[in-house]
Amino acid sequence: MDTKQRAVSRLIAQAGQMLLAHGAESALVGSIMERIGLACGMDEVEVSLSASSLVVTTVNRGHCITTARRCADRGINMRVVTQVQRICIMLERGIIDDYLAQHKLNQISPERYNRWLVVVMIGLSCAAFARLAGGDWAVFGMTFIASAVGMIVRQEIGHRHFNPLLNFTVTAFVTTAISVQAYIYNIGNLPTLVMASSVLMLVPGVPLINCVADMLKGYVNIGIARFVMASLLTLATCLGIIAAMSVFDVWGWLL
Repeated sequence: MDTKQRAVSRLIAQAGQMLLAHGAESALVGSIMERIGLACGMDEVEVSLSASSLVVTTVNRGHCITTARRCADRGINMRVVTQVQRICIMLERGIIDDYLAQHKLNQISPERYNRWLVVVMIGLSCAAFARLAGGDWAVFGMTFIASAVGMIVRQEIGHRHFNPLLNFTVTAFVTTAISVQAYIYNIGNLPTLVMASSVLMLVPGVPLINCVADMLKGYVNIGIARFVMASLLTLATCLGIIAAMSVFDVWGWLL
């Protein structure tokens, strides 16, 4: 029985580690971990979460096991989150046991969209915003080019595992450096709109949403940590934008 409890404890910890590392909100992480433990026959499951680690305790027939895991940020990936949720549901319905659940959990990989598809869609989304805000097709085209190139830079830096703050700063600088050309050469009816729209891909939307959700649901410490990280990413983006404006001496967006 102790062997089973140790295996279940590792299963719970690994599931929570994957959820927290790939952007799930804290309430969901705690709920899934507890449900997995109870579905595997544990009498009680207690979970303690922080911004970069977790501690889980399982109780079975009076025997207690506690394990801790570090949770490095591996980027937002909802596929991992939904796959872990599916495993939890299958456990609760008795479709699989803890051994098969562990096997399925080990098989989960954070698959991502084709990088060029992401580049095109990011470019189109920023360009569509510029168009909706009143820009003409020239503004649309310049916004698409600036944001698409910026996304390529972001992917390349991220692929080399540089600090996210450096990534956002460099990406914002390159994107703004391209978009200011529309202002310098007076391309389109609202060239300053290119500068504002092309950097929208750097808005840390998911961390900001999760930080509010965490604080509203009682995970104040994690919510504050996520808010601070989102604020630092926003600051890094602003530094890159200001640096590019200073280099080209273009301040039309701020005037």
